[in-house]
Amino acid sequence: MRGIETPMKKLRKQVFTEVAKVAFESTNINDDIEAIPYRITPNEVPMYRESIYRERAISSERVRLAMGLSLRPDDEPVHVTAGLDASNVAEKYYEPPLMQVIPSACNMCEDNVYEVSNQCQGCVAHPCREVCPVGAITMVKGKSFIDKEKCIKCGKCKAICPYDAIAKKVRPCAAACGIKAISSDSLGRAYIDDKLCVKCGQCMANCPFGAIADKSQIFQLIQALKKGPVIAELAPAVIGQFGDDVRLWKIKAALKEIGFMDVYEVALGADIGAITEARHYVNEVKTGKLPFLLTSCCPAWSMLAKRTLPDMVETVSSALTPMVATARTIKGRHPEAKIVFVGPCAAKKLEASRTAVRSDVDFVITFEELEAIFAAKGIDMATYDCEEPIHDATGTGRGYAVAGGVASAIENCINEYYPGTEVYIEHAEGLADCQKMLLLAKAGKKDGCMIEGMGCPGGCVAGVGTNIAISKAAQAVRKFVKDSTTPLPPKEYSEIQLP
Repeated sequence: MRGIETPMKKLRKQVFTEVAKVAFESTNINDDIEAIPYRITPNEVPMYRESIYRERAISSERVRLAMGLSLRPDDEPVHVTAGLDASNVAEKYYEPPLMQVIPSACNMCEDNVYEVSNQCQGCVAHPCREVCPVGAITMVKGKSFIDKEKCIKCGKCKAICPYDAIAKKVRPCAAACGIKAISSDSLGRAYIDDKLCVKCGQCMANCPFGAIADKSQIFQLIQALKKGPVIAELAPAVIGQFGDDVRLWKIKAALKEIGFMDVYEVALGADIGAITEARHYVNEVKTGKLPFLLTSCCPAWSMLAKRTLPDMVETVSSALTPMVATARTIKGRHPEAKIVFVGPCAAKKLEASRTAVRSDVDFVITFEELEAIFAAKGIDMATYDCEEPIHDATGTGRGYAVAGGVASAIENCINEYYPGTEVYIEHAEGLADCQKMLLLAKAGKKDGCMIEGMGCPGGCVAGVGTNIAISKAAQAVRKFVKDSTTPLPPKEYSEIQLP
């Protein structure tokens, strides 16, 4: 539903904008935060739900998540701002878990249920009844009827119906999860198994009720901005996210007006990563030390790979992700500054807080959240006319934002700097396909390959924190890559020793 201005998108933006306004302007934060649900639903006429009371209850939970806090318990009174002081520190990213289901917002959708619609013609052949292996279909008042207690959900009735009169009901969030991390709780609401979830956020993007949300750091980031210095690093998928004619230079100027000390391209770290992974492939895979090499830039893919191949974790490239490589480069130049990664991805919030590899990233916000911060400061990117030059990267690193872009970047580096080396490329996008690719690799079917994995179908431009349609975003990135003055990073990048 990205790229469509739905009421759900407007509501999310309003919550983020109100929280950002409080962070920037309030002298009485607790009272102003508690008042946000009443600003969203200001009178007795509900805008989204059947009652103002449910609307405000849901908005209260959205506000908490927007401040990086967990949902309140159902069985005891807790203020909307409870826990804010403990959360408002630079050393804390958010209260885990990252992704949460708002119980009062969940529609309790039926999942994997077959039902006869009014398209049924009551035909004489009734093939649906004849193919049902358990006799779950009978004729009631001249129409087919499925006994849900008997139904084994084989789908044979749906497949054979000549009128397509049998619908399969699927919970949208569960259908979007490629690794089956979503089930139902005892009340029929969506439940996320945090042990399986890799935080890609596709469930959140596909829930039409907005019942699933990740936690934000916009409140904490704005507090840090007021103290300074803070430096932003922009993911390459940013192109086109704030308007067709809004190029990188304009976004940098707007960020500096808000209070950021400086702005870098994350594609700089991608350039470093492409060269590094090219060297790894040549030195490790082509020599037979490793059977294959998995890219490391997508945290959802990387987490899934390490879980699927626990005895082959060394096949995940040791190259720093673009976010981390760029952050370390910035820290080397500005050790006193805090760093915020601005990107399309919810999983980056998890990557920034992991302890296995020091990220040097203090905050992670999405393009959606940044759009709300611009709104809170009265910056309309459609009319904003300031620009400031930025040119930190090459076309290679900028292409990381689209599916296939990472593998293509590495292949181009190998062809340029290791001529004569045969490169075997595979790539998967979407967690279901990623899982299949990893199982094939585990079975020895992908030996000798450089394998790119992207948790989101379409790549980073399909991340849950994006503002525009995936196809439009991909087109904008490809043009950005094509227009880049330098196509490839220098080979010396592979020897960079980041702190």
